[in-house]
Amino acid sequence: MDLVHLHPEDNIAVAARTLPAGEVRQVAGKLLQLLDPVKLGHKVAVEPIATGDAIRKYGQIIGYASEPIPAGTWVHSHNLKMGDTALDYAKAEQVPPPPEPILGRTFQGYRRADGKAGTRNYLGLISSVNCSATVCKAIAAHFTRERLKDFPNVDGVVAFTHGGGCGLQYDGLQHRILARTLGGMATHPNIGGYLIIGLGCENAPIGYLLESQKLIQIDGATGTRKGPIVYSMQDLGGTLNTIAAGIKTVQEMLPQVNDVRRETIPASEIILGTNCGGSDGNSGVTANPALGVASDMLVACGGTTVLAETTEIYGAEHLLTRRAVTPAVADKLLKRIEWWLSYAAFFGAELDNNPSVGNKEGGLTTIAEKSLGAVAKTGSTAMVDVYEYAEKITAKGFVVMDTPGFDPPSVTGIVAGGCNVVVFTTGRGSCFGCKPTPSIKVASNTPMYDRMVADMDLNAGEILQGRSVEEVGREIFEKILAVASGERTKSELAGVGDEEFVPWTVGPVL
Repeated sequence: MDLVHLHPEDNIAVAARTLPAGEVRQVAGKLLQLLDPVKLGHKVAVEPIATGDAIRKYGQIIGYASEPIPAGTWVHSHNLKMGDTALDYAKAEQVPPPPEPILGRTFQGYRRADGKAGTRNYLGLISSVNCSATVCKAIAAHFTRERLKDFPNVDGVVAFTHGGGCGLQYDGLQHRILARTLGGMATHPNIGGYLIIGLGCENAPIGYLLESQKLIQIDGATGTRKGPIVYSMQDLGGTLNTIAAGIKTVQEMLPQVNDVRRETIPASEIILGTNCGGSDGNSGVTANPALGVASDMLVACGGTTVLAETTEIYGAEHLLTRRAVTPAVADKLLKRIEWWLSYAAFFGAELDNNPSVGNKEGGLTTIAEKSLGAVAKTGSTAMVDVYEYAEKITAKGFVVMDTPGFDPPSVTGIVAGGCNVVVFTTGRGSCFGCKPTPSIKVASNTPMYDRMVADMDLNAGEILQGRSVEEVGREIFEKILAVASGERTKSELAGVGDEEFVPWTVGPVL
């Protein structure tokens, strides 16, 4: 299979390998001679396309021809422009029935005191402000593998540091987002214990974090308030004193954090975060639809699958509004799209600028093409809810979380929302991890997988060599259960995941 024709209405096909000009291939029931060389993941016209005519992929409009395109011609940014795709926002008109239940699937996870299910067991150091980031990193760096050898059930000590926490409006949008993100990490099921460290004078005070995220429990009988250990650098006498105090406290916490054992937990308690980064023209052909199969299987088990990256839903949102369980859920998604359009316009930006240089080199053109391939990660079940950034995810089934398309803040948001496993698809070769949640990376094509095998967990590029999407999807599902049970991902083995905690920054820095 050299050219993939995805839908009967498509007037393009996607190259499954790099093809030279002059070759003749069978596609869409006829012979096609290539007038141009076409690289892996790029598009070729399978019929003549006139200027202004719609160009279709996945049976959907991805843009319009900016010049005449003869059959056999390479189709890319030089002759394809976004234009108005005239989307029809039907709401809750094609709600899929619930999938046939999958019974009895489990994983070996950590049952937390609050009932949540963890897949990893980290001790967290949460920096309330950038000013305490160095302290948190120094404490975490002290706890090397050698120093943790007596605590085999602890996956590590991780510092959640960031560039914010001050210069923001008190209780404004950015403050609330940061508090939700930090609170989500503090209460994450993959965190066995945590310590909060601040400077002391920041505009995002620790007290606000504790109260807004309900990190303090009150004993109903005695009225006693119980909360996490909190350090202020200014109260403790500065940097070195706080580092010393933090090291001592973590050392005292480790035995309790280590005192856990994996147990059998239903697959229904997996909250799966999905993300794609460094996408190419085959991401929506192989890796993303295969992940969609795995997402459907998890939903059939009673679990949750989360689609993020709102800027990479734009242009395909009409497919999701039809699957919304109610018009109100569809409207929640459309309101987030409207917010993004106005937010981008305020800065003179356009959402069609989202495809990166690497995306385009890999064969993608418009945001509509990228988004249509991206939403394939959701599979085919109903959309049951839409969450704002880093909100706690409570629904079962397929949900959306509003995040940016940039991978670190996107995955940070869904992890803070409670995702205990992430599957990350890539065509160009993103090297990604995000502690405390393991990230399974799925390659969209074999050449990249072979080149970056030390970073890739699975190869969906085998679909281009004849494996079915369903078979690869089942493989992804089984990998999710294995990783949830403790199997290490390639990013974990490589030590990736400390620097990818990046809370989304919205609005002015004051």
